[in-house]
Amino acid sequence: MKNKQVLKYHINAGNGPFFQFLDISHDYYVAAINPDTAFWSLIKKEEIAATLHDRHFVNSFRKSEKKFLTEMNTLRFGLLPAAAYINPTDRCNSNCPYCYLSEESRMNGELLSYENLTIILQKLMIYFSNTVKNARKPDIIFHGAEPLLNADTLFRVITEFKKHFNFGIQTNAILLDSDKIAFIKKNELGIGISLDGTQADINDITRKKWDNTGYFNNSINALEKLRNYNRLNVMCTINSANVRNLPDMVEFLHDYNVSSCMLNMIRRTMEKAESVLPDEDIASSFFIKALDKSHELFRKSGRKIIISNFANIILSIVAPTARNLMCDISPCGGGRCFFAISASGDIYPCSEFLSIKDFNAGNIFTRNIENVLTSPPFLAMLDRTCEKIDDCKNCSIKHYCGAPCPAEAFSRKLNILNKGTFCNFYIEQAKYAFRLIADQKADDFLPDGWDSSITASYQYEKK
Repeated sequence: MKNKQVLKYHINAGNGPFFQFLDISHDYYVAAINPDTAFWSLIKKEEIAATLHDRHFVNSFRKSEKKFLTEMNTLRFGLLPAAAYINPTDRCNSNCPYCYLSEESRMNGELLSYENLTIILQKLMIYFSNTVKNARKPDIIFHGAEPLLNADTLFRVITEFKKHFNFGIQTNAILLDSDKIAFIKKNELGIGISLDGTQADINDITRKKWDNTGYFNNSINALEKLRNYNRLNVMCTINSANVRNLPDMVEFLHDYNVSSCMLNMIRRTMEKAESVLPDEDIASSFFIKALDKSHELFRKSGRKIIISNFANIILSIVAPTARNLMCDISPCGGGRCFFAISASGDIYPCSEFLSIKDFNAGNIFTRNIENVLTSPPFLAMLDRTCEKIDDCKNCSIKHYCGAPCPAEAFSRKLNILNKGTFCNFYIEQAKYAFRLIADQKADDFLPDGWDSSITASYQYEKK
């Protein structure tokens, strides 16, 4: 009689690996997740007990565990900034209730001169030459407030510096006329348009000018002129006015041949955002319905509309180091993958902090960028890890979520070591992503060719 082969390691015991089982609301599968490495496996419900004693599975993971942890730590702590968000003006011609900039700033803020914006870009060229390698160009995103209030200066510096940076512009589209669109297309700029609804009576509740009139038609005119432009992205902020409109929004944008959009949950950084806060359960439900709608449209038309913030959740599971957005990991990307510069030259870890003076790390005209990155505000961001947040440290999806947003946490409780507001919203996204993986549908929610430069580091096949 042969001796029974025993496990070298035991799951959840001794020096064996630790796994949490997550109910993903699937008929047949649950997810087994090692939270620290973000490693996962989908297991049939009737095979959970057998998996706990599967020596091949346990020993195979254990052999690669250090490699997984190294990859995750590199992603979390080993990256250097490769992008900057610049406000060419702190003024805005819109008065959205959830904006992270104060009303005073948006009404009377500064306007960057051509000379000062040139100095900023020259300083960034020097800094990024040491952090961005392999012939890649760093990203400069002109953000807001409303950058097109300073369009002449923007277009001048873009023309002069386009060999050195990839440029993008995020705009409310009020000033986005045919001439500006022609410049954007000619120079192949990234362009993001803010839109909160499929019709004026939804969109204009939150996106309105200072005189309380909406500008839905401006956004639609811009969408029409940018139809089929492959560097267009539409950003929709989920709020109480539009939350039930999300599936219709996806179909609406698909009809305009928009290939990429973001359905971003509102941030509670500023107090006025409370007036348009959605119910979390309703937001979760209609967000999932919007994802379902995107898949239905793809199946019918053969043309995808990628919901980028959700695609990033899928990537955080199937290819963690391939993710593009850095809000759903801790520490988040603010202050370590990118930083923000106000129209006065003040440097913050992220645009969401621009009205929180505690996170002003110094001025680019008077301070060395390298020194800014080691300043107390930036170090505080690097120190904000899920492991230091009570509700998050043992969470199975902590590396698919990241406990966003530190600016929101600080503004509400004066402590960034608190989790964000919408915990269940992100849990439901992770569960949905796992269901797609189980049903072999995840690729339908990702850009074509997303895995063309990716090499699988581990794959377990059951013996």
